[in-house]
Amino acid sequence: MRFFCIAGLLLAAAPVLANDTSAVITTGGLEFVANWDIKMESEELFISREEIRVVYQFRNTSDTDQNILIAFPMPDIVPDFFSPVAFPSGPDDNLFEFETLFNGAPVEATLHEYAFAVGVDRSDMLRELGLPLVPISDRASTATDGLDEQTIAQLLHLGLVTPDEFDAGEGWETYYWPAWTYRATYTWEGNFPAGETVTVEHRYKPSVGGTVGVSFLGEPYEDYDPAADYKRKYCTDEAFLSAVRKTLESPDEPWTAPFYEQWISYILTTGGNWGGTIDRFRLVVDKGSPDNLVSFCGEGVKKIGPTTFEMVQEDFWPEKELEILILERHEDF
Repeated sequence: MRFFCIAGLLLAAAPVLANDTSAVITTGGLEFVANWDIKMESEELFISREEIRVVYQFRNTSDTDQNILIAFPMPDIVPDFFSPVAFPSGPDDNLFEFETLFNGAPVEATLHEYAFAVGVDRSDMLRELGLPLVPISDRASTATDGLDEQTIAQLLHLGLVTPDEFDAGEGWETYYWPAWTYRATYTWEGNFPAGETVTVEHRYKPSVGGTVGVSFLGEPYEDYDPAADYKRKYCTDEAFLSAVRKTLESPDEPWTAPFYEQWISYILTTGGNWGGTIDRFRLVVDKGSPDNLVSFCGEGVKKIGPTTFEMVQEDFWPEKELEILILERHEDF
């Protein structure tokens, strides 16, 4: 599928957030499996910084009822205590405040959660130490910093904590912050009657990453080209970049752009685990304020409101995840 750069359209007007998939619980944890008897007839997806809403229409194309374990994977939560990242603020046992309806009736979803560091599952180790798997809470920070030196050294070796050294006027101090990645998936069982269509609805708060200022106007460094990376990930084009450059106090001072970057990720590709393409896919993105800028990869996008943009695709096949860049403008930046 060709991805069309919509930044210019949006300017004319700123690590998610996942598609349902079928799953099985194995001795190694959760695995996603394909189910070709269930057809996703439509998906209505709304994304803003405050809320994700998605409504699916599924049809059982077989001649037998299907009782299926459904999985909804969430984006990874990677803690960053040194930049203003807005994380979900729900309770530890439902961080994303996830809600599900099946044919209009509430569903009790089961939360499966894990902690990873350097690609290794360290969930059991953290549980044995009495540490919460959600790393972004005050409780996790306090518990981690209160560990003994030997345990801290072991966690440092495994990439589970990161040191923060500073002098607040009374000599150098060192604190240790949680550094593990939190990974969560919600599952529930649904009955799909033979030959019938059912409606599934999800609502939850997204994980919104971000940074002060803009980082994609800088020059390449250490084999990293921020402009190229953002173009690949968010389809930022020259019109988008030009609009940001016009806000600079000086062309040589890219850090003076009066914006905060905010990033939202949504897992689309698991939508390919159902029977065939999605008959009708509709995406609406809300950038929040008319003064904000937004860019993401899409095709056939049009503006439908002061802050909202729509993409509608027929026979849609999700080939890649959806990455959204919102630039929130601050006049007193």
